[in-house]
Amino acid sequence: MGEPSVLRSPLGRRLLAAFLLVALSSVLVLTAAALVATDRGLTGALRTDQQRITDRVATAVATAYAGAGGWPGVALGHASDVADAAGAHLVVLDATGAMVWPGRGMGGRGTQAAMSAHTLQAPVEVSGARVGTVRVSFPAGSATARQIAWSWVAGAAAVALLTALLVSGFVARRLTVPLARAAAAARRFTSGERGARSGVDAPGEVGEVIRAFDAMADEVVRTDVVRRRLAADVAHELRTPLAALQAGLEELRDGLRTPDPERLGVLHDQALRLGRVVADLADLSAAESAALSLHPIDTDLARVACGALDAARPHLEAAGLQVGADLPVALPVHADPDRLHQAVANLLTNAARYCRPGDRVTISGRVDGAEAVLAVADTGPGIAAEDLPRVFDRLWRGERTRDVAGSGIGLAIVRELISAHLGTVTAASGTGSGTVITIRLPLASTRQPSGPAARP
Repeated sequence: MGEPSVLRSPLGRRLLAAFLLVALSSVLVLTAAALVATDRGLTGALRTDQQRITDRVATAVATAYAGAGGWPGVALGHASDVADAAGAHLVVLDATGAMVWPGRGMGGRGTQAAMSAHTLQAPVEVSGARVGTVRVSFPAGSATARQIAWSWVAGAAAVALLTALLVSGFVARRLTVPLARAAAAARRFTSGERGARSGVDAPGEVGEVIRAFDAMADEVVRTDVVRRRLAADVAHELRTPLAALQAGLEELRDGLRTPDPERLGVLHDQALRLGRVVADLADLSAAESAALSLHPIDTDLARVACGALDAARPHLEAAGLQVGADLPVALPVHADPDRLHQAVANLLTNAARYCRPGDRVTISGRVDGAEAVLAVADTGPGIAAEDLPRVFDRLWRGERTRDVAGSGIGLAIVRELISAHLGTVTAASGTGSGTVITIRLPLASTRQPSGPAARP
C-alpha cells in the first residue's frame, strides 16, 4: 500500500496551511523589518558620505581661492573633479551670492540635474572668514547600494519561504501519515481483521497514541481468545455431567434401569457436579466485581486464616492430610474479612483436592516491611514449570490434573479477591516438591495488640 499523501488528508491540508501561514507571516514581517532597517541605514550612510564629499569640495574651493587671492581668476577645476567623481554637480557662490562656478555656458545641463537632485551646501572659509558657499547636488538615482540590498533581502525571503514550505510539508507528513495509518488499521480491526496493527514509529505524543492503540488491539485479541476459551471450557465442564444425567434419566424413563438407591445416587452426584460448576462460575463473577461489594474494616489476617483453617480441618483430615499453622504474630490489614476467609478457604480446598494422603498443609504468616504475608504451603505433587504461569487463569487445569474433580476456577477467584484488596498472590512450585501460594496485602495503619496463638 502506497504512502498516503499529505494533501489528501484533511488534517494534513490544515496543518500544511497553518504552517505555511505562520511561515509566510514571519517571513513578511522579517522582510519588512529588514527592508526598513536597511533603507534607513543606507540613507544615513549615504547622507554622511555626501556631507563628507561636500566638505572636501568646500576645502578644495577655499584652497583655490587662497591661491588666486580672490574669486577673479580662481581655478576650480580640482574642486569640480572631486564633485564629478561622486556623480554630483558643483555650484560655487561668492559672499554676495553671485555664481562663480560654473561659468557662463556651463550651467544648462547641471542646472537641470540640480533641480531634481539632493543638494548639500558648505561654507568656503579662508583665514576664518567666509568668502563664499559651495552647493553640491547629488542625483536622486544614485541609490545603487539600496537596490542591491533590497534584492538580497528579497532573495533571502524567497529562500526562507521555500525552506518553510519544505519543512512544513515534512512536519505535516510526519504527523498525518502515522495517524492515517492508525485510522486505517482501526477500520480494518473493526471490520474483523484482528491482526491489523499500525506498525509505525511516530514521534512524541502521536507515537504514544499509536502504540497505545496497538497495545489495546493486542489486549482485545487476548481477551477475545480468553472469552472463547472460557466458553469452550464451560461447555466442556457442563457437557459430561449433563450427558450422564440425561442418559441416566432416559434409562429410568424407558424402564431400562430400576430407580434403586445406587442409580439415584449416581444421578445425584452428577447433579452435584453441575451445581459445583455453576456455583464456581457465580463465585468467579462475584469475585471479579468484589471491589464493588467489599466491606473493609481493620481486621487481623492471621485470625481470619485460623478461622478458615478450623472450618476446613475436618475436610482436610478426611482427605488424609496433616494440618499445621505457624501464625505467631498479628497481621493487621484493612480488608473485608469475609472475602479474605473465602480466599483462604479456596486455597485449602484446592490443597485438599490435589494433595495425596499423608501430605502436609501448613499456613504461615509474617510481616514483610509494609506488607502482611500469608503463605499456604503443601507437600503435594507440585505444579509443572510450564503450567505454573497459568495456575490463576480461569477454568485452566494442567494436563496431569484433568482427571481430578474440579472446575479450575478456585485460584482465579483467589486472585480476583486479593487484587480487589490491592494485594498480590503468587504461586511457587516444582514437580514433586510441593506448592506454596503466597498472599501479600498492605498492612493497616494500626496494628492489633496481640496475635493469635500458633495452632498445631
